[in-house]
Amino acid sequence: MRDLDKRWQTLAASLVNYSLKVQPGEKVMIMMLEPETVALAEAVHAEVIKAGGYAQIQYMSEAVKHGILRYGSDEQIGWVPEIEAYGMTWADCYLGLRGAFNLDECFDVPAEKVALYQKAMGKVSTLRWQNTRWALVRVPNEHFAQQAHVSYERMMDLFFDACTLDWEAYKKENQRIADILDQGSTLRIVGRRTDFSFTFGDNRWVVMDNTENIPDGETYVTPKWESVEGHIYFELPATLGGKVMNGVFLTFEKGHVVKAEAETNEDFLRMIIENNENADRAGEVAFGTNPYIDICTTDVLIDEKIGGTMHMALGRPYDGSYSSPIHWDLIKDTRTDAEVYLDGRMIFKDGKFLI
Repeated sequence: MRDLDKRWQTLAASLVNYSLKVQPGEKVMIMMLEPETVALAEAVHAEVIKAGGYAQIQYMSEAVKHGILRYGSDEQIGWVPEIEAYGMTWADCYLGLRGAFNLDECFDVPAEKVALYQKAMGKVSTLRWQNTRWALVRVPNEHFAQQAHVSYERMMDLFFDACTLDWEAYKKENQRIADILDQGSTLRIVGRRTDFSFTFGDNRWVVMDNTENIPDGETYVTPKWESVEGHIYFELPATLGGKVMNGVFLTFEKGHVVKAEAETNEDFLRMIIENNENADRAGEVAFGTNPYIDICTTDVLIDEKIGGTMHMALGRPYDGSYSSPIHWDLIKDTRTDAEVYLDGRMIFKDGKFLI
């Protein structure tokens, strides 16, 4: 049944005209993941046509991926899908509409198979990052609301509010904070099982305002990776490739992860770090700053934007200073028992900036 909620049209217009800025004659790849993205896919397709562009829709789901992982040989699982990879060179813009799915879909798949598949898909992700203007949207459904332990109505209100806030006002205030951060060179995070520091030098803090990972709301920097030292604990669940890792704890020495622990799926965590080039480096550190996102959904695209939290990405940095097939965000809840120092000066405490 067609979803007639007019908010899909409002969001689609923002995605096409604000986030991607589609121009006449440009080619747009729309990737639907899961059936619940159809309403937004249809609305986006129409907006691309209105903008004078050419739209192509693809479909994928966790159920389809599970079939590959459950029955495929190592060669099939490690295969990089040729049409999808070609799409990243064909398209000027890429929009991934990522629906919610059962986080236990791959419960019966060995961790090494999931890691092999994730490495292959990481190559497609790298092509997308290198060749297109892109945006990713996490589209909730009933199961997603259950996963977040809220009603479907509450989840959808959060989603639309978080996607369509006043981005101009948001950017003005958060750019003010980024400009202050730019005046420093070293950041230290202290909190639960955490004493983690790095130098960012002349790398600038970037305010994200609903142009790439949607719903958006973060301010990030690329660390000088070799300067990263210390240990950090991530209170929120980490997800990748259909696997959930709780209580991830990482120790860094001279920029590399030297110890990786987790309360669940620790073997998968270690496989990801060991089997993906430069996945043992920190490619990003960021503050989550969306005021409408205040609950954990166990989905990184949304949880990394929770106002008052911080996250760190293993793998590929946005500045292209080195390559990696993954860019994997892990989220630390800094809303309690946390302090952040800029060149020795406390600038953030328990989820709030002091500057």
